[in-house]
Amino acid sequence: MKTIKNFLKGESGMETLEYAVIAGLITVAAAVIYASGGTWSLTNRLQNGADQS
Repeated sequence: MKTIKNFLKGESGMETLEYAVIAGLITVAAAVIYASGGTWSLTNRLQNGADQS
């Protein structure tokens, strides 16, 4: 229990948490872009690039 309290009080733990939250937001944004249909989706762009080469 003491180790957990020290981790929560430490600044390095908060920096790690901030990086994890940022990485999670980037992942969610990438998933939304990938999952969105339409003409500007990642899968369409990759398919168009493959068709052109």
